[in-house]
Order: sequence, then structure tokens, then C-alpha cells
Amino acid sequence: MLTGIQVTLIGGDARQLEVIQKFSELDAAVTLIGFDNLQNLYSGVTKVAFSPEALEKSDAVILPVVGTDDNGVVESIFSTSDMVIKGEHLAALPQHAKVYTGMAKTYLKKLCSEHNIQLVELLDRDDVAIYNSIPTAEGALMMAIQNTDITIHGSTCMVLGLGRTGLTMARTLQGLGAKVKVGIRRPEHFARAWEMGFSPFYLGDLPHEVTDIDLLFNTIPTMIVTAQIIANMPHRAVIIDLASRPGGTDFRYAEKRGVKAMLAPGLPGIVAPKTAGRIIANTVSQLILEDVTTGRNAQ
Repeated sequence: MLTGIQVTLIGGDARQLEVIQKFSELDAAVTLIGFDNLQNLYSGVTKVAFSPEALEKSDAVILPVVGTDDNGVVESIFSTSDMVIKGEHLAALPQHAKVYTGMAKTYLKKLCSEHNIQLVELLDRDDVAIYNSIPTAEGALMMAIQNTDITIHGSTCMVLGLGRTGLTMARTLQGLGAKVKVGIRRPEHFARAWEMGFSPFYLGDLPHEVTDIDLLFNTIPTMIVTAQIIANMPHRAVIIDLASRPGGTDFRYAEKRGVKAMLAPGLPGIVAPKTAGRIIANTVSQLILEDVTTGRNAQ
């Protein structure tokens, strides 16, 4: 239980509702900032205005998956007010407090560093990324079905990258009966892809491997699907880029050539916000429980 622990949530979307519920069940004191339009509150949950004073007793601050933009703005679908995290907000936090987010931009990283506040980026964790790869793959499949006139079964699909998302994507496609090509860089990944029944190839051969595909799913966050690659693809092919913005596809050239290409970051929060919220809630609550347990054992 987290009795006596003060958790503050600033902004976010539907995923945060699962976080609120989880911490309420664990008996934490939950403060909400940027939830003006949220009607239903759990026991022990209060709403306050955004100010440095509201953070003075916080043991943990939970931000949205993308913590802030490049100017410190925190978005919230539950409020019309602008919230900008500044130095005075972090200065108000107790030194033991931690800030949790999915991924942090330079602005937030620099601010936390300047005030010696530990920043925890959840999407850097293997467990969170693997859990999130499930709704990501399902969302990508939904997009593929909506934007093609063929079945996944029997199609030729390509997945670029055999990381945490790429592996789940490739296995999901394979399970639906697709022929799955996997573009990789490392020999050990080549061996694993072959062992799993995929058709692996090294990314250096990508221009030759795309000539017969129906669907391309990219997970590599650098420019990999270039104009040259798109020029070698069939016009019927569809590109679904799952990498973080700006993706790894030359979208300008794809449009010029008439190849359908879509950037699809953040799919877990779009297609399965409840599941994505539970992933965040379970992970953050476990981390805080570990901190509490460690602190008690040290006393």
C-alpha cells in the first residue's frame, strides 16, 4: 500500500484515468492538476490549480506520456487552461521527489537536471516497451486493414527493425498468415529471425527487398524508407511508420509517387487507452512501492 504517499498528476489523456484509479486503490493521496473537466473522482483524490505551492508535498509527479513540448507545455484533454512547467515548479518539489513520464524532451530533462530532481522515462524500460508493443501492433493491423483491399493472410509484409515493437509486429503478422520479411542490422537478430520462421535480410539490401511487398511497417526512428526505397516499391504498397516523430519515412516523396504512407506514433493511447493506462499505472506504482520499501528498510 502507498498510505501517506502524495502523488500528483499533471495533465494527460484517458490513460491517466487508470493511473488515478490504481493509486486511489493503493491508498495514496492523489492530487490532480489540469483535470478541471473531470467529473468522477475517487476517494482520496483532489483537484487543485496549477502552481508551485501545489507541488510542495509531492513524493511523485506523473506527467503525460510525452511529458512536455519543447517549451514546457503540458497537454491535458481534461482542461482548457495552459500549463507550462517552469523552474519554480520543480524548485518547489521535495528533493526526494521523482518525476515520471513516458519520454522526456530536452526542455524537461534540462529542468530536472538543474534542480536535481530524478526523472524516470518509462518508455526506456524494456518491460513497458514490450507491453506497449501489443496495442501498437493491434493498432497497426487496424490501419493496415482499413487502408488495403487485400487480406493480411497471404500478403507479403515487411517489418524494419527487430526490437521490442518490431518483434511483436512480425509475430502478429505471421500469426495471421502473412509472409513476413524482417530487415535487421545485427547477425544475432538475423539468426533469431530465421529461427522464428521469418525471412530476414540485412538493411543494406532494402532497395531490392521492397519490390514485391504489400505492406511495410517501420520501427526504426531514423530516415530509412528513403525516396530511393519508395521508388522501388509497388504502387499498391502501404507504409505504416511506427517510429516516434518525425518517423523514418520520406512522406513527401511517398505522396508524390502515390504510395500511401502514414505516421502512426502513440498508438497504444489511441487504440487501447485503458490497457495503455494500466501499463503505466502498474509500472509507476511498482516503482514507487519499491522506493517506499527501500526507504523503510533503510530506517
